[in-house]
Amino acid sequence: MNKKYTEFNGLHLPTIEAEILAAWKAEQAFEQSVTLREGKTPFVFYEGPPSANGMPGIHHVISRTLKDMVCRYKTMQGFQVKRKGGWDTHGLPVELGVEKELGITKEDIGKKITVEEYNQKCREAVLRYKKEWDDITNKMGYWVDLNNPYITFENNYIETLWWILSTLYKKGYLYQSVSIQPYSPAAGTGLSSHELNQPGTYKDVKDTSVVAMFKAIQSTESKFLFEAAATNDKNQEVYYMAWTTTPWTLPSNLGLTVGPNIDYVLVATYNPYTALPVNVVLAKALISKYFKEEGLTIETFAEGDKIVPWKVITEFKGAKLNGLRYDQLMPFEANDPATFEGDPFKIVLGDFVTTEDGTGIVHTSPAFGADDYKVGQKNNLGIITLVDRQGKFIEGVGEFSGRYVKNYKDEKEFQDVNVDISVKLKKENRAFKVEKYEHNYPHCWR
Repeated sequence: MNKKYTEFNGLHLPTIEAEILAAWKAEQAFEQSVTLREGKTPFVFYEGPPSANGMPGIHHVISRTLKDMVCRYKTMQGFQVKRKGGWDTHGLPVELGVEKELGITKEDIGKKITVEEYNQKCREAVLRYKKEWDDITNKMGYWVDLNNPYITFENNYIETLWWILSTLYKKGYLYQSVSIQPYSPAAGTGLSSHELNQPGTYKDVKDTSVVAMFKAIQSTESKFLFEAAATNDKNQEVYYMAWTTTPWTLPSNLGLTVGPNIDYVLVATYNPYTALPVNVVLAKALISKYFKEEGLTIETFAEGDKIVPWKVITEFKGAKLNGLRYDQLMPFEANDPATFEGDPFKIVLGDFVTTEDGTGIVHTSPAFGADDYKVGQKNNLGIITLVDRQGKFIEGVGEFSGRYVKNYKDEKEFQDVNVDISVKLKKENRAFKVEKYEHNYPHCWR
């Protein structure tokens, strides 16, 4: 072989990088890897488009390396792999960045700045760092067509998407349903799971939690509970206890979920707030969270007493509770079951129920949780949303109508709706325990 090769006496990566990139450019290696396979079976690749309104980071290098490996591998297998680059130019992060630069909010668009001017500023911002992106793309040896990228704000791209949606609709592939996802009233939009996983999104906060008491309805199926309760000569009423750190969701309660194989007990005791005798159902493993051992030897109770008397009067598996009915906890005009479809206010089974905390009975509101929604759909509980897009209760929720369900202003300026709901339940003999509870809760990064 007569061809001479450069001999490297030392490992100087920047020099090697520059020479390899220069050779690839001179030989048009990437272009040839595509044109030499003209007519071969295509392997279609569209770059999952980055947004060039921010600088590229090391995580982009990692993800692009993985993409490049797949394309090179398919090329080596004989496929023709045209790699089309792209730029993501849509989304709230772009808009919010521009609004911050201009010192405006969404409400100012059309007033302090025209829609056309706003759109133009957004167009300028989205490709602000395109040069830096192109530079790192070339330097890392990521083979992708940067000369003919698809750009999401261009009409040909937008119209293509509408055509695709139209075609899918005509073929019957689109359907309308409900998606349970995090929502930010401040930003006025839903949040993706990716956004909630960003550093700092979850924060430790103290919220008012409540163990609510749902009154059982007598029936043939629930007879075993009421027969056991009859041994309590003070009161024969039965309540199911369910714990929640979001009392504002209780008006939207449509079900209670239990674990089919969890051991539950019926306990004869007293309500700590009203001093009334009650019989309550909870998981056996969680008895110690609500009752002290000393209470087993005490028979009387008066308001203010620290030790609550109690005794277990029967034990059973969660599966035995399946289908049992209870009275609606917080009836209002807006959550009248006659106004929505479904078969609510019954106990259902769910494999997500644990005895790690709470009562082993999960307050289930299909509008406010993915697990709740799934179990609600499976058991036809229905779905009802009593909170508007501003984060306020809609009209028809009694004294809570129009109030924010969450408010992080100075506590002197407002009365927490969760506290008021808990106080209401206390007075109605529907709360067994109310306390501040520190937990990890998601916050909108926007």
